[in-house]
Order: sequence, then C-alpha cells, then structure tokens
Amino acid sequence: MSQDPRDERALAVALHYETGSGEAPRVVAKGRGLLAEKIIALAEENGVVIEANPVLAEALSGVELDETIPLELYEAMAVVIGYVLRQTCGRP
Repeated sequence: MSQDPRDERALAVALHYETGSGEAPRVVAKGRGLLAEKIIALAEENGVVIEANPVLAEALSGVELDETIPLELYEAMAVVIGYVLRQTCGRP
C-alpha cells in the first residue's frame, strides 16, 4: 500500500499578533499542499517573516481559524515572536 504523495506536501499556518496588545497570537490561515504553498507565497509577496518550524506548525494546525493559540504553545510561540521581532527590527 503506497502513501499518497500529497501527504508529504508542506503545511503552513499563518498567525496574527499585535505587539503590546496583551492578546495571544491567533490562527488566521492554515492549509496543506497547494493551499500551504499559496499561504507561503502570499506571505513572501507581502514581506511577512516566515519561520520554518514543522513541529510547531503541526501543533498549530489543530487550532481553529480565528482562535488564539493554546496556553501549552505559549513558550514555543515566544521564541518565534522573538525571532520575528529581531528580523523586523534589525536587531541581532
């Protein structure tokens, strides 16, 4: 029994977070395969910082659209937010 090759395709989860808002990031888009590729392409076209983290993406894929991330993912998200802030603010 062979595995469907689409299962090996990309997974993308897009988050929205406002610095200083006091609110947790929320999932605004997610998808696999062609949809994931479109999410990534749209992010690139708009200068959105992309962090490749398959384990975190898989965990976030279970969060419903427009829902905030669960408490158990806060620590991992803090690392990602720090990375994004360094990329956008030009800090080392």
